[in-house]
Amino acid sequence: MKFTKMQGLGNDYVYVNCMEQMVEDAAETARRVSDRHFGIGSDGLILICPSDKADFEMRMYNADGSRGEMCGNGIRCVGKYVYDYGLTDKTSLSVETLGGIKHLFLEVEDGKVSLVKVDMGPAILEPEKIPVTAEGSRVVDEPLQVDGKTFRMTCVSMGNPHAVIYVDDVQGMDLEKTGPSFENHERFPNRINTEFAHVLDRNTVEMRVWERGSGETLACGTGACAVAVASILNGYTEDQVTVRLLGGDLKIEWDRETNKVYMTGPAEVVFDGEIRL
Repeated sequence: MKFTKMQGLGNDYVYVNCMEQMVEDAAETARRVSDRHFGIGSDGLILICPSDKADFEMRMYNADGSRGEMCGNGIRCVGKYVYDYGLTDKTSLSVETLGGIKHLFLEVEDGKVSLVKVDMGPAILEPEKIPVTAEGSRVVDEPLQVDGKTFRMTCVSMGNPHAVIYVDDVQGMDLEKTGPSFENHERFPNRINTEFAHVLDRNTVEMRVWERGSGETLACGTGACAVAVASILNGYTEDQVTVRLLGGDLKIEWDRETNKVYMTGPAEVVFDGEIRL
């Protein structure tokens, strides 16, 4: 199987051009290639496929083989791949995902994509659509009991489910210990991506993320969008936020009138290769 390894802020995936080759068992392939000792090493597998609804389709699989609805860092890399590898000459693209059709705007320097702005679509706040078990029309600053402790959560779906937890010390958290307890909590029917966030000022928030099916990653684009939306809902920040992740910064803007979230950040090719499956 020919592949390209790419990363957005250290959130790395193995990309396969399915316009030219097929991947028969994507879930098992994702598990094999993601292994950092016996495989290529990645947070998952992303297939770039034809679409009858958009310019391309992105099929995203987590490191454990589970299918993910959306990946913000991953979709930026899809935009860079299809332009840099000559699948399109358009700088405005539509990409079909399980989380809906997303629109990408490519910044090109010297014939290569340097930055990608993504219209991530609406912030979904209704509990049943996220999904999270809760009463009322939104889950904002609501208590959650985890491992005998009470946390405050704000829940947002960006095509996939997120719970944003505000803490005083992001860097000091033991995510390997606490992450799984959030991910598999009974209030999240489809499991959850959990962002642990700390507000630095009215325009800046730092975060770490425990991703459903992959564990802690260096960055999560949809998670950064969820953190920005949650911070605005709680009155902590303005409508444009720089979100600092372990892998770098993302610029997030929430247009509340249209309920559209925009994410801007980099995408990089690591290397091309082949692997025998």
